[in-house]
Amino acid sequence: MDAHSAPQAQGTRYVVAGGGAAGWMAAALLARFLPPEDSVTLVESEEIGIVGVGEATIPQIRLINSALGIPEGPFLAAVKGTYKLGIQFDGWLREGEDYIHAFGSVGRGAGVVPFHPYWVRAHKGGLAKGLAAYSRNERAARALRMDRGRPGTPDGEIPYAYHFDAGLYAQVLRNFAEQHRVTRVEGKIADVELDGESGNIAALLLDRGERVEGDFFIDCTGFRSLLLGGALGAGFVEWTKYLPCDRAVAVACATGGDLTPYTKATARKAGWQWRIPLQHRIGNGHVFCSAHMSEDEATETLLRNLDSEPDGSPRMIPFTTGMRREHWVKNCLALGLASGFLEPMESTSIYLTQSSITRFLAVAPKGGRADPAVIEWFNRKVAFEWERSRDFLILHYTANAREGEPFWDMMRHIEKPANLAEKFAVWNSSATIHREQEELFTEVAWFQVFVGQGVIPQSYTALADAMPQDQLAAMLGRIEGEITEEVRPMRSHAEFLRQAMSAQPMGMTRQ
Repeated sequence: MDAHSAPQAQGTRYVVAGGGAAGWMAAALLARFLPPEDSVTLVESEEIGIVGVGEATIPQIRLINSALGIPEGPFLAAVKGTYKLGIQFDGWLREGEDYIHAFGSVGRGAGVVPFHPYWVRAHKGGLAKGLAAYSRNERAARALRMDRGRPGTPDGEIPYAYHFDAGLYAQVLRNFAEQHRVTRVEGKIADVELDGESGNIAALLLDRGERVEGDFFIDCTGFRSLLLGGALGAGFVEWTKYLPCDRAVAVACATGGDLTPYTKATARKAGWQWRIPLQHRIGNGHVFCSAHMSEDEATETLLRNLDSEPDGSPRMIPFTTGMRREHWVKNCLALGLASGFLEPMESTSIYLTQSSITRFLAVAPKGGRADPAVIEWFNRKVAFEWERSRDFLILHYTANAREGEPFWDMMRHIEKPANLAEKFAVWNSSATIHREQEELFTEVAWFQVFVGQGVIPQSYTALADAMPQDQLAAMLGRIEGEITEEVRPMRSHAEFLRQAMSAQPMGMTRQ
């Protein structure tokens, strides 16, 4: 049986292999932005589950929802979502200490000098408070408050993201996609047929005999990477020497008490534990290194540190950190876990899918076959983004003071990638952070994690000494006071969430 082999007069036939958040995000965006003559088919099996570790996001997720015309209130109701202002890192420097990597600005610079050299100077002179004093998002997060900010205030609108149920998010995207020309085909992929002449993928062969033809294929088949890694043989770049954790055990538990508007990442003996608050439950997981902790001990550690009784049995998820050597090969693009894996400590999973599919759309080839120069450019850009995101994760591990614990002692001494080593050196000597090209994490993000992990520069740029000390003290006091006044009238996170969900009409708009 040939389910989708009828010739078309014109238009490109896109086939998405696999569902979940990655597959349905790709399908929804293809349907939203491609020419009307193009077709989009998604193949998935109800029998294949979703890994679902990516329940926390970063602010860029709002761009996707906006592009698809999905209003925030109904969206949050549908995905049982909550707001997110940042990530709390508990015990990553040493036990009993924590910091928040908050979205948005920290302090404000003066003239050509950003805030961080001024803060380092003030810190060394005993004038500065911790970064929380100068971060609106962190102050609001710790007070369990939420708002969108106001244009005209010193820091403008508040950047925020969401926590949500990844399975429910996939359903929202599926609903949109199926309402906008995406055809879903049920079935497991049994084989991938290649064109004997070009080596391109010609069709997917399903377990029930269907043959799904296409011009371009999106591989969202998870860790298996059946198309890009399997059929097309794209190699895998392993980063275990930098990020040796190779397991995660995950389980949900009942929610209770206040809804925290932040993700929590707590350091454990051989890894770390995530806590993601949703409306109906709390998502929990323990990422660990199996060379330093058994699966049984990791599971027991997770269960011992839940807010309430577990909801179901813990799931063990083995993984290898790294990425495909190429994310786009011939007429196939890999997204989600099919393209690689980074630990979810900075909520990069869904973003990296979003980034790749939007970058692809900018150069989507007619007929599904792109110039090799376009593919090479794309792969270089994607690899750069993955590598710089990897470096940011490594920073959290290597700058720790948890002495006497074998895993953390090892992490302090791992070899740093060259770019990360350079960032350490430049920061340490001048309190300077340079964001290269399209790096995901900003100077402010690096600033917060450097300081939170106890990496205080030995010196700072001379420009920071140009401001008289009394003016520096006054600037710090003014920033702290303005943030206090902005946070004071904010509503509680729970109240803000309830009002957001009731304020907008149901339904989704097509833009």
